[in-house]
Amino acid sequence: MNRLAQLFNNKKDKNILSIYFTAGYPHLNNTLDIAEGLEKAGADFLEIGFPYSDPLADGPVIQHSSQVALQNGMTLEVLFEQLKELRKRVSIPVYLMGYFNTVYQYGVERFCKSCAEVGVDGAIIPDLPMYEYEELYEDIFKSNGISNVFLVSPQTTDDRVRKIDSLSTDFIYLLSSSATTGKDLKVSDERLSYFQRIKALNLNNRIVIGFGISNHDNFKQAAGAADAAIIGSAFVRQLESDDYLQRIPEFIRSIKEG
Repeated sequence: MNRLAQLFNNKKDKNILSIYFTAGYPHLNNTLDIAEGLEKAGADFLEIGFPYSDPLADGPVIQHSSQVALQNGMTLEVLFEQLKELRKRVSIPVYLMGYFNTVYQYGVERFCKSCAEVGVDGAIIPDLPMYEYEELYEDIFKSNGISNVFLVSPQTTDDRVRKIDSLSTDFIYLLSSSATTGKDLKVSDERLSYFQRIKALNLNNRIVIGFGISNHDNFKQAAGAADAAIIGSAFVRQLESDDYLQRIPEFIRSIKEG
């Protein structure tokens, strides 16, 4: 049983929170400090973003963090070097998130092997086509024990969702909307219908909602409609302050408890 399955099996309430942050932001060497601080504060699993110059699905906050991280010198080579100490400091599930061009340039097989070596559980690569993953890369991911997490949007058909479910092993990333990251989640009848449609498919994998979750109310709504919720931009904003490490416990408390 992998780390994420253990988390869902052991945690009886539905307040499961994932936090995204960009490696190398605000400083090059703070990746593990932030990850460790988030686990101690009560985050349940993490998504560490590797920066890319053209992050098309991201809003201005995460775009800015990626730009700064690149200027700081963050690359996949640097990130994997930092993550060699990951499992000495962090025990919760950790996923890497970024764009396929970066992975392709690094080498897909090399990327999966590097993830396995440092204890990363899986990858979220929004622009990796499903058919390309299935035809070219699925065996590489699986042979290294690395989960590939697919994204579902309101426009994704039921047949495609079921196909994604058949290719997934950990969870499916349910986009709350088709907007970029950082937009506020407003629960409308249309959005509730979308969440209910996905839930009614009785998928094998867990459903985790992301995009637009920024406060306690958003989090409760999303967690109530799925198995967990992801916060990205709202947390990355916290990293703009000089005392960002000291701010982490209060931020996590405010999301989980209000």
